[in-house]
Amino acid sequence: MANSQVAVTVKTLSAAAGPRKTRMHRLIEEDGIVLMPGIYDALSAAVLQSLGFKAGFVSGYAVSAARLGMPDIGLLTPPEMADAARAICAAAPNVAFIVDADTGGGNALNVQRTVRDIMGTGAAGLFLEDQVWPKKCGHMQGKQVIPADEHAAKIAAAREAIGDSDFFLIARTDARATAGGLAEAIARANLYMEAGADACFVEAPRSDDEMREVSKKTKGFRAANMLEGGYTPLHTPEELKELGFHLIVHSTTAVYASARALIDVLGVMKKEGTSRGQLDKLTTFEEFNSLIGLKTLNEIGARFEKFRVPSN
Repeated sequence: MANSQVAVTVKTLSAAAGPRKTRMHRLIEEDGIVLMPGIYDALSAAVLQSLGFKAGFVSGYAVSAARLGMPDIGLLTPPEMADAARAICAAAPNVAFIVDADTGGGNALNVQRTVRDIMGTGAAGLFLEDQVWPKKCGHMQGKQVIPADEHAAKIAAAREAIGDSDFFLIARTDARATAGGLAEAIARANLYMEAGADACFVEAPRSDDEMREVSKKTKGFRAANMLEGGYTPLHTPEELKELGFHLIVHSTTAVYASARALIDVLGVMKKEGTSRGQLDKLTTFEEFNSLIGLKTLNEIGARFEKFRVPSN
């Protein structure tokens, strides 16, 4: 853990910006708990907005799969993630998105650049985790973490870059999977909150009892990750609210659903050579065009087709 001198230094660095109330703070206050499905491109973001979600998560796991066709093992770069976030935020401007920033790209200076890049996308906040690079998905084997004081300094650097902006900082720790176990993860989460995070995220607790322990012993707002097939039990928002959590990330649901649908429909097409028997599994031409805003764009285009500069 961090020594006292480092902890004091970090606290001093983070104190200057003072208290803030962001979009995410207001959403938590309104509903008590915020559901954030994991999104990976502009189309999935448009679907999310069309269904009335207030918030979403730009999932590194899902973006790595969609953009690279590769697993979440540190292959996706911060600029690629920022580029994905920019398209996602533009496609769904009414949704508050939290972006998975992995480890922030390096040291405190890299973190500040990453924070500013992601703030520029229109996102509402980001996650920063304490894994050794190259990182791994939080529910994979073989994770390692950097020293706690090193990550606390990165959280303080992020907080300084954010200042009083409308931007929510979530500090993630993967220490549950290391020798220190849950006790180390909880201690780290609290240190990162002192360093300036708005919420903490202890990744991959392995039971309801562990989730209760996290809730009981960590400070401030808490995030939980509901990953299908992962270590953490799946719960509804009301159940998680009762357990003491405030933010719910479903990082894999959308990309798993999309992959399943593609495998099923294209598998039949490979066999039969046509989609004729699967129309009930597809959006219609009209539905899809409505989803991506064709009518509105055509109306805007039509207005400017008639535009003429008045003659003097």
